[in-house]
Amino acid sequence: MNTKISRRHALESGLALGLISAMPLRAADAPVLSAIIDTAKTGHPIADYMYGGFIEHIGNLINYSFWSEVLDDRKFFAPVDSKPQPKPEGRAMRMPPANKWVPVGPDADVTMDTTAPYVGAHSPVVHLAGTSPRGIAQAGLALAKKGYVGRVVIAADPGVELSATLSWKGGKETIPLTAGKEWTKVPLKFTVKAATTQGRLEITGKGSGTFKVGAVSLMPADNIKGFRADTMALMKELDCKIIRMPGGNFISGYDWKDTIGDPDKRPPVIDPQWNFAQPNDVGVDELIQMCQDILGVEPYWCINTGFGEPRSGAELVEYVNGAATTEWGAKRAANGHAAPYKVHYWNVGNEMYGHWQLGHMSLEHYTIKHNLFADAMRKVDPTIYIVVPGGFIDEMTTGQGMMIDSGSRLVEYGSERDWAGGMLAKSWGKFDALATHAYPPENKHFNFTTGKNEDITQSLVEWAQAPANRVATMGDCWDEYKKRFPKLNEGKVKVFFDEWAYHFGQDYKGCLAIARTFHEFFRRSDYIDMAAYTMGMSWLDYNRTDSVISGSGRVFQLYIKHYGKIPVAVSGNSPVPPPKYPAGGDQPKVNTGSATWPLDVSAALTADRKTLVVAVVNATEQSQKLDLALENVKSAAQGRVYRLVGKSLTAANKVGKAPEVTIVEDSFDATKKRFDIAPLALALYHFPLVG
Repeated sequence: MNTKISRRHALESGLALGLISAMPLRAADAPVLSAIIDTAKTGHPIADYMYGGFIEHIGNLINYSFWSEVLDDRKFFAPVDSKPQPKPEGRAMRMPPANKWVPVGPDADVTMDTTAPYVGAHSPVVHLAGTSPRGIAQAGLALAKKGYVGRVVIAADPGVELSATLSWKGGKETIPLTAGKEWTKVPLKFTVKAATTQGRLEITGKGSGTFKVGAVSLMPADNIKGFRADTMALMKELDCKIIRMPGGNFISGYDWKDTIGDPDKRPPVIDPQWNFAQPNDVGVDELIQMCQDILGVEPYWCINTGFGEPRSGAELVEYVNGAATTEWGAKRAANGHAAPYKVHYWNVGNEMYGHWQLGHMSLEHYTIKHNLFADAMRKVDPTIYIVVPGGFIDEMTTGQGMMIDSGSRLVEYGSERDWAGGMLAKSWGKFDALATHAYPPENKHFNFTTGKNEDITQSLVEWAQAPANRVATMGDCWDEYKKRFPKLNEGKVKVFFDEWAYHFGQDYKGCLAIARTFHEFFRRSDYIDMAAYTMGMSWLDYNRTDSVISGSGRVFQLYIKHYGKIPVAVSGNSPVPPPKYPAGGDQPKVNTGSATWPLDVSAALTADRKTLVVAVVNATEQSQKLDLALENVKSAAQGRVYRLVGKSLTAANKVGKAPEVTIVEDSFDATKKRFDIAPLALALYHFPLVG
């Protein structure tokens, strides 16, 4: 994904919430909107994977949201001393500062052994001072009122008296530790009697000589295979069907071999993309098992084609999908999972078209590299489904148009910057789908002349339409590619919209835009087979001990549970206004939405065809009247309606506060023709069908 242009700017700079609606009040004599739902005109079934998520190891994003480890730097990437934490440099994201290990006693009494460390570059050695305790400690720990378990890998001289103490406000618990000269894993178990964000763990010793620590771990006792019980329960409630992982830009500097085997022996390494020390605890086995065993979702694995090479990609496929009799399948079995994981979906490379991507190269060279990867991986498992970085013209224009020296910044079809066109021309048969990404900035338009995003004024409904318009710009590209590559018309090659997001606020305002984007995906269900929201953990609001489903999560849940499967045609009497800007980049040839402007109406039959679902989004602050006509079906007298309710555009769900964005279910008269659509409404009407 284009972090220079979009996500980085959004996450680091904090894009504004946007303008409130500039749309004038609806006149009393304004025409009533009408929508005709023709169930005889159906589209391609909507893929379950349209409601997917994307997660990436950006700093501590996965470690703090899904993973349950309490401690930071548990394998001592940084030296143990009392010096302040250095400020992040380079590409480092704005993340909560990591807690630091400090000496218990003078700094001089803790040294770092680089000669025979347990793991990584060095391990702390504690020099004892008789009856005065010496050791290491980490403070600032977030602890809930519950049990905690863990371990410490430790070695000590004979006669050393060792202990571990976990403290919280108003209490602490100390347990003895037993260790000899050789490295030993010693279990930890505590019961925390009061929640705190300022807990402290000490590993100390008394006596003479030294002791050394190789790794320490502390997790809630209710963890599920190392993952947080609370966030896993909420993710299961959301019922997402597919998760793309573990990158993102992160993937191009990622060595998967550092993430398998004994977690305590996996080396902590610096992630060169985000300049962050990763402990490698949440690795290949952990993430796939999270998907398959805990959440019941499809894992969609992203391969390193940046600094990686084809052999490593093939070995990873063998580790994941190979029989236990193969070289890497045997290693997986030795690591505790004898049966192959049978991961079907593989994203071979992330945004390799981008100048920001580690390992970026010319299109001419990259198609060769991709073909080598695809051949090597399919030699191991011919059944895998391969998705490649598309780089459609719209994405290349808005992401790389600014790099064109002069003239129009529109990237031309067939040029060396037309990445998707190059993949279609030179790698046909080496993939099953093209990936595309979109992170439209708020209240901006890409200017072809200057190559920059310029400020624009938008009404609320135009603001909510922006990410759907980016789906449509990709659709314009797809139409052109089908002309240039007629085999696309056979429908076998698909599009995975496997990174997308807008606004990043996780509030009710953002929910309106997400719903509008869903509707545009549905209109293109014949070739869009998957979409993944950035980030999957954005469906939650969380801290280190607690979590709730966010506003963004609730709108996903609304559509996952209550929308239909088979799209049906919607027509109306109020066409969408024409484009304000020339087509290309972030402006589609035709603006998105149904012919019920300013409402957006989308409809679908359930898979059993027993219910018609009509979704209505009113991204205005005015009420609207909608006449609804159903053709070729007959509805029962009473229906059910599922509404996403927020008291204001800024309504959000936050940990420790009453939820402000909720799903409310009610009944309605399904025989009536006219519906009063409230301001800022988002509702799914269920018409049970009879006859």
